[in-house]
Amino acid sequence: MMNFYETYECKIDDKGRMKFPSALIKSLKITNENSFVVKRSVHQKCLEIYPKEPWEKMMAKIGKLNRLVKINADFIRMFTAGVKNIELDASDRMQIPKDLKAYAELNKEIVISGAGEILEIWDKSCYESFMNATEPDFSELTEKVMGEIDFGEI
Repeated sequence: MMNFYETYECKIDDKGRMKFPSALIKSLKITNENSFVVKRSVHQKCLEIYPKEPWEKMMAKIGKLNRLVKINADFIRMFTAGVKNIELDASDRMQIPKDLKAYAELNKEIVISGAGEILEIWDKSCYESFMNATEPDFSELTEKVMGEIDFGEI
């Protein structure tokens, strides 16, 4: 399984086509990935790109939820709303559907950001605004999230 950690700036055209950066394509070719699931992010105005394996793991967990419990059914519906299966074309481009492009407010300049097993697609100005707004809190966030981890065993 691949973990993504790099950030790339690229462009998206009016039709929603974006060319994956060559460094990212090289990483994907190692795993023979060219088919992805693209969905709205849960927490931010961006899109998430799942390679096949992480998506199947996520859906296996979600599939264990009891759909007869209303909150579970509502969550599943919202989580999978707008989900699209997408493949890279022969030119290493991905076609972002209009509804997802509009949701993430993607304009010409975009950022592809590695987020562990998935990638995020952001409008560049939204990404920069988010990063600038959260920058002063990053130290506190790091301490809360990572402060209790014993790094001696890694």
